[in-house]
Amino acid sequence: MTPLAAIRAIDPALPPREWMAAAFAIARSVGLDDATCASPGEARALMRRMAAAGRADVAFGRILDGHVNAVQLVRRYAPAFAIDALLANGAILGVWNSDLPGDGLRHEGGAFAGAKNFASGAGFVTHPIVTTDANDPAGTRMWLLDMAAADPEIDRDWWHPIGMVRSETHIVHLGGVPLATAHAIGGPGDYQRQPDFSAGALRFVAVQAGAVHALFDHVRDHLNAGNRAAHPQQAHRLARLFVLADAGYALIDGVAAHWTGDDDVLLARVAAARGALEDIATEAMALAQSAVGVQGMLRTHPLARTLTDLTVYLRQPNPDGARSQAGAAAAAGRIEPGA
Repeated sequence: MTPLAAIRAIDPALPPREWMAAAFAIARSVGLDDATCASPGEARALMRRMAAAGRADVAFGRILDGHVNAVQLVRRYAPAFAIDALLANGAILGVWNSDLPGDGLRHEGGAFAGAKNFASGAGFVTHPIVTTDANDPAGTRMWLLDMAAADPEIDRDWWHPIGMVRSETHIVHLGGVPLATAHAIGGPGDYQRQPDFSAGALRFVAVQAGAVHALFDHVRDHLNAGNRAAHPQQAHRLARLFVLADAGYALIDGVAAHWTGDDDVLLARVAAARGALEDIATEAMALAQSAVGVQGMLRTHPLARTLTDLTVYLRQPNPDGARSQAGAAAAAGRIEPGA
């Protein structure tokens, strides 16, 4: 059984903590969690791994994105920290940067105060990086938190989305948790240091690209199972889905080729890729729904989870700003098609 098939075969009735543990075990067995990304070739390979995760399950791709991000941050800004030993013990990392409005995370004396929201994996991530003073880019600090030692209050009543339920994205209250339960990562301002901060968005673009491939998978399987793939209109839909899924891979490969080049070009291309993949995914979801019909809206159909998860996961921060950034770079001649 391939890793893709093995992850998809995990019992969907398992609690998210157990489901993710099983998915990570499979991912680790084939190196899907490898965070190496120091050259264009390595960047392409990483983005292909992220896409493979998104193709298997969008929520798993989201959690793997956070894990890889955190591993990269620790290795970049705290090279003396024994991250490999932590990973060998099965740790799942994440990055929680979004503050609870009105009660952002900070440190007062020897303890944390405040809370994080949109904390993906709060039900099972063992070692998240949390940021303090997140609204002050020059002063933001990173802390690798040991969840078992910290034992924070987790508000699970807030997360009731139409998709990405398995990601366990909750509010985490850290008030009173001792700083001693966390390890400082880097210094003030390191978290949002460019180009790594913005270029890292290509990871979620890659997960989205894999999700588009999953739409193609589910539609093809459905049409073949019902002996409907030869119908002219269905064949046209499937052909278009193939083109869209293939374009997603071309998109992330093209950006990865610029990974160690000019920072302005890389960041503009990442911004352009964000908008382009959103457009690709939006068209692909509409085609998939037209091809499968109401059966794809049933929770028991494999298409349903991918549709709802991708609908939620496409909603990333500041999409208009990303398109504006790409447009400005194009107008100034900093990026050129085919270059």
